[in-house]
Amino acid sequence: MAAKWIDLLDPSAEQLREQAPRDLEETAIELLVAEPEHDDEPRPTLQGHGDYVFGIFLVARAVPDEDCIYYQEIGVVLTHDTLLTVRKSPPDGREPYDLEPVRSVVRVTDSPGMIAYRIVDDIAEQYLDLVDDVDAEIDELEDKVDRQSGEETRNRISDLRHDLLHIRRTLAPMRDAVRRVVDNAVEVDKGKDVFPHDVEVAFNSAYDKLLRALDGLELSRDLLASVRDYHQSKIANDQNEVTKRLTVIASIILFPTFVVGVYGQNFVHIPELHWHYGYAYSWGVIVGSTLVQLWWFRRKGWL
Repeated sequence: MAAKWIDLLDPSAEQLREQAPRDLEETAIELLVAEPEHDDEPRPTLQGHGDYVFGIFLVARAVPDEDCIYYQEIGVVLTHDTLLTVRKSPPDGREPYDLEPVRSVVRVTDSPGMIAYRIVDDIAEQYLDLVDDVDAEIDELEDKVDRQSGEETRNRISDLRHDLLHIRRTLAPMRDAVRRVVDNAVEVDKGKDVFPHDVEVAFNSAYDKLLRALDGLELSRDLLASVRDYHQSKIANDQNEVTKRLTVIASIILFPTFVVGVYGQNFVHIPELHWHYGYAYSWGVIVGSTLVQLWWFRRKGWL
């Protein structure tokens, strides 16, 4: 017998109770209809509740044009013959999680557990794509470090760092929830198994993809740290350049100041005091010494 699949989008608590294949606990209903506290809430989970299995998954989606990441939430209630999916619309008019790619690969003979696997596998694929998108954003930021202001670079590094932390806060619980299915730790009190052996084996494939996504996320953190280090080294190099230029200016001014100081002393017997060409001579010394210093600093690459 083909599995029954019920899909609800932003249902009320009453609609959820009417469509649910079992009487759901109030805590499960509250989680399925509650507004998220922030983007990466609630935490993904998958656990047995009496004679049904209850789960919540989060999908992180990147919007490269807007340099942001938002989250789509989907809840599931499974029995041995029925699957209920509850999708929530993200804030700011974003699209909810699209089940059409999953429907296109679902077979008539698929059990609710197998359909749940196909949903989880699609989510895992999207996390792999997300890691690629984040890496592309980091590469783009690295290319812009030399062109944009330091404040813009620091703000973008901070945003990407927070995005990576939030993604990890959803991806790690997703991995753990799927692992519980692979380990046959999600059980119901009575009736047929929701996750037969073939479904547990299939979930292992999704688990591997989530592990790859987590490994890729760690690499993304390393890449972002490299960009931060490069930005800091650029700041230090820019400061060195400024210091060198200030040193050049101070050195150029130092000798003329010395010459003026020498001839500005108030003593009666000073060499060149009554010399007709003394003024021109002092200027010649100042200009000549300045030109020599400019030539020297230019040769050393400080100018």
